[in-house]
Amino acid sequence: MAVPNYTYLKLKMTGPNSVITVGTTFSHAFTCDREHYELATAIINSSELPWLEELSTPAVLDCNKPTSSTTFHPLEETKAVGINPTNPTKTVRIGTQLSAK
Repeated sequence: MAVPNYTYLKLKMTGPNSVITVGTTFSHAFTCDREHYELATAIINSSELPWLEELSTPAVLDCNKPTSSTTFHPLEETKAVGINPTNPTKTVRIGTQLSAK
């Protein structure tokens, strides 16, 4: 069995007569590690993505359709105040319990 030894950047494994030692440079060791990491990540992602898609629900909501969770419910008494004199449907609701300040 081959065991990587990153301290000395050498690979040591048993051979037919003695221990076989394979040396390399730091940049080569880093490149190999990076390629193996990317390969392992791609394999895991390809196997887990379909499973995660089945578990998830769409996060995009229809912003044009009001729902009961987005409906405004005032906590205190409010009053509709017109903001456009030419269009009475344009109003804003303000609290009637506001202080004089």
